[in-house]
Amino acid sequence: MYSSDDYRRFMTTPPPEPAPPSFNGAGTATGIPVSSPEPSFSEKPSQAPLQPKVKAPRVPWSSGLCDCFSDPRNCCITCWCPCITFGQIAEIVDKGSSACGVNGALYTLIACVTGCACCYSCFYRAKMRQQYLLKPSPCGDCLVHCCCEYCSLCQEYRELKNRGFDMTIGWHGNVERQNRGVEMSSMSSQTAPTVEEGMSR
Repeated sequence: MYSSDDYRRFMTTPPPEPAPPSFNGAGTATGIPVSSPEPSFSEKPSQAPLQPKVKAPRVPWSSGLCDCFSDPRNCCITCWCPCITFGQIAEIVDKGSSACGVNGALYTLIACVTGCACCYSCFYRAKMRQQYLLKPSPCGDCLVHCCCEYCSLCQEYRELKNRGFDMTIGWHGNVERQNRGVEMSSMSSQTAPTVEEGMSR
């Protein structure tokens, strides 16, 4: 048991002062953890600057809008039956997904009902220009067809013909002809002439 003197001595003795915090380096202790000297990395990776997309250059048409008489046969057909020329163009542009007869019949129906078949054919001119990266020459597609329907059809026909299409056999006929040409060229390259060696003494 403690005596009254011990209790009095305990109550009057001040508590011990806390030891100062130990730290390495100069400066005062702030209680804030010291950051490590290792470099910090950002969470988001650095993104490379986006490169602008370069548009493919447009090429001119292989023939002019008024060069109709360079193909007299097609010029006469287009003058009397533009539905035939349009059907042939549409089948090639659609890559065989629509038939020549169907497109020609639809062109004739629109021409008879509304009298503005050019509103239908101008979409195929725009589609054709996108496929072959042609310039909108001499003006916009709708304006060309509205002002010069027959001339524009003749120009589109000549463009496809100059690019190697046989307009009389349609899309599938052109594909078969191209496949036959590839097969013939591969066969000719594989069969090399053999030369027999003569007997040497």
